[in-house]
Amino acid sequence: MKQIDKLNPKQKEAALHTEGPLLILAGAGSGKTGTMTHRIAHLIKDKGVDPYNILAVTFTNKAAGEMRDRVEALVGGGVRMWIMTFHAVCLRVLRRHADLLGYRTDFSVYDPTDQKVVAKNCVKALGLDDKRFSPAYVLSVIGNCKEKGKTAADFEAEPTGTQLHSALAELYSAYEATLKNNNAMDFDDLIMRTVALFEKRPEVLDEYRRRFRYIMVDEYQDTDPMQYRFIKLLAEGHRNICVVGDDDQCIYQWRGADISNILNFEKDFPGTKVIKLEQNYRSNANILGGANSVIANNAERKSKELWTDKDGGDLIVFEETYDEKEEARYVAREISRCAGDGYSYRDMAVLYRTNAQSRTFEEAFSVMRVPYRVLGGVRYYDRKEIKDMLAYMRLVQNPSDDLSLARVVNEPKRGVGEKSLAKIRAYADASGQSLFEAFSDEDALASLSARSREAVVAMERAVKRYSEGDYKISEIYDGLMVDTGYLGALEQQNTVEAEGRIENLLEFKTVIIGYESEDTEITLAGFMEKIALVSDIDNHDRSEDAVTLMTLHSAKGLEFPVVFMPGMEDGLFPSGRAVENPGGVDEERRLCYVGMTRAMERLYMTRAKARTMYGKWSNTLESRFLREIDGQYLNGADKLGSDTTRYLHEPMGAEDGFASAEVFRPFDRIKQIKNEVARQRPGAGGSGLYAVRGDHGGASGGGVSFASGDKVRHSKFGEGLVLDFDGRVVTVMFGAAGKKRLAADIAPLERV
Repeated sequence: MKQIDKLNPKQKEAALHTEGPLLILAGAGSGKTGTMTHRIAHLIKDKGVDPYNILAVTFTNKAAGEMRDRVEALVGGGVRMWIMTFHAVCLRVLRRHADLLGYRTDFSVYDPTDQKVVAKNCVKALGLDDKRFSPAYVLSVIGNCKEKGKTAADFEAEPTGTQLHSALAELYSAYEATLKNNNAMDFDDLIMRTVALFEKRPEVLDEYRRRFRYIMVDEYQDTDPMQYRFIKLLAEGHRNICVVGDDDQCIYQWRGADISNILNFEKDFPGTKVIKLEQNYRSNANILGGANSVIANNAERKSKELWTDKDGGDLIVFEETYDEKEEARYVAREISRCAGDGYSYRDMAVLYRTNAQSRTFEEAFSVMRVPYRVLGGVRYYDRKEIKDMLAYMRLVQNPSDDLSLARVVNEPKRGVGEKSLAKIRAYADASGQSLFEAFSDEDALASLSARSREAVVAMERAVKRYSEGDYKISEIYDGLMVDTGYLGALEQQNTVEAEGRIENLLEFKTVIIGYESEDTEITLAGFMEKIALVSDIDNHDRSEDAVTLMTLHSAKGLEFPVVFMPGMEDGLFPSGRAVENPGGVDEERRLCYVGMTRAMERLYMTRAKARTMYGKWSNTLESRFLREIDGQYLNGADKLGSDTTRYLHEPMGAEDGFASAEVFRPFDRIKQIKNEVARQRPGAGGSGLYAVRGDHGGASGGGVSFASGDKVRHSKFGEGLVLDFDGRVVTVMFGAAGKKRLAADIAPLERV
């Protein structure tokens, strides 16, 4: 029996179709890697194609390595073909032809650390504010341009006319000039320059078209505009291109992926053969049925529906709990129950929407002795931003803590390097002072620039303010985040990574609020001792039998017998930001589908009726994705829909269901925290406050008060339900008008 005969009929059809454009729509768990490797082996062994003439492109080195090993196992020994990532392919091309673009072929490839140094030097050379133009922010703008094939000249020519755009255009040009002078490229350049080479030098393009007569691309739904152009240029000659992907699993649009690439493939290559791999070998029938009923709500997708010949299996379990702590305890109990049923801990995973959610599970698992490991990140209390803020708080508790001071003296950057710190420490030792005391001594700071001295003094004063004043722990935390410049530095980076770090910092506020609500003596020392005990719990090695904690994005490509998906609430999943962006809910729905299809035998989906997140407590609204699951696949379907009657007795006007919960908008919380910090400063008198989106004329609230759950009537919008009130702005869900944010003291609202 040939190896290819082991494939199912659709897989075999795809493997045997070798001429002309082919689109393989491979659903989750449908065996796409096996199909691709058998197709390559068929080309080599049965069709007599020289491996030299085959190109297979993947997105990760791991995927490329796995594919190469499987092909070699099928054809018997090493093969002379390119199975590699986009960047590796382009690097190999440029090593031969970079001179045609004005580079030497021995050019360097700058990694992110190198890029940051270049960006920082460009900001300094142009005399720009290094806080406003942080390296991370500058590089995110440049990277976004390069993903779209936009040169520095293209960017400069855009008719925006703003000073910010002009400064960024100068930086982009300076950055490119520096790389060119150093005979260097960054990772985005590898693809962008290769496309430019193909477009400007047709003889080079023809050379590679003649070589690569058969092209295969994995995860095609994740290609960005430049990767798409690269593949299209190579394949337009012979048209023997096979792309494999699943539009229902396109979850990286925030990273540049363009779902239209796979949706429009048949238009780009007329006569395309489309083969759907819909038999799923991973999940039971009930899990698949539930996932199919959710993803069917996306309009812009290729029609397909996964099926399995497995038994129905367990129904999807839906459970709602009082709050996020009870949710974590429920998950821990169910994990223990599954372990009693014969599952190993390594068979189970908790998949959440944001990294900040891991904290409650880590705490509950530690208390209930459930072994766990955090995949794709570090334990919540081990994250850099949390450790930095804990160091600041330890300084407030103990200003003589030189170790904590050394950790944060240059976080954010204040121009205090190791040499400068060594000089200050030597002065402190000679004068009998602690390191912190030396930071208020002008002679000790003499080695610093005027700007660095100013930043250091501001940090020292902030710590001293909260160590000497009478503040709640939550006020100390907010004040340190703002007054030390730590929060502002992250905001200015304007990157996905920085946003995640901000969410973790805001989530830590929830820990503090929880401690302040306990019936014990509340002290900063007591809080720090409690956190020290939690953070000292050792993490489990990956080889150990442990539950995996990870984000939904990180889970793509993995599978587990038992999966838990907590936080199924509007505003959290789908996220509040996604609800407001075109196409955002569709991408979140695809993410939900990816999460559900990671489960093989048991799937639990949970929500908390109330949640404290980013330091703020609020009622929640069940996720619209829960209501989209066909009830026949769901154990607990009778619990859904109660929000409609409990919160508002009129049909909701928001498209697709309830609007997102504002409690889960981290950047709104940042503005509120800045206001609160400004108010607690002596003599602030309400001046200098950061504007909260939705404020009207600096309204103070005028003594008007609302509570979540109050039913109100507006003269224009009719009856509605109060979702949130921060003392100044009231958020109301109206039956026909949807969600509105109103100034509490001037809005024509009355309680019903």
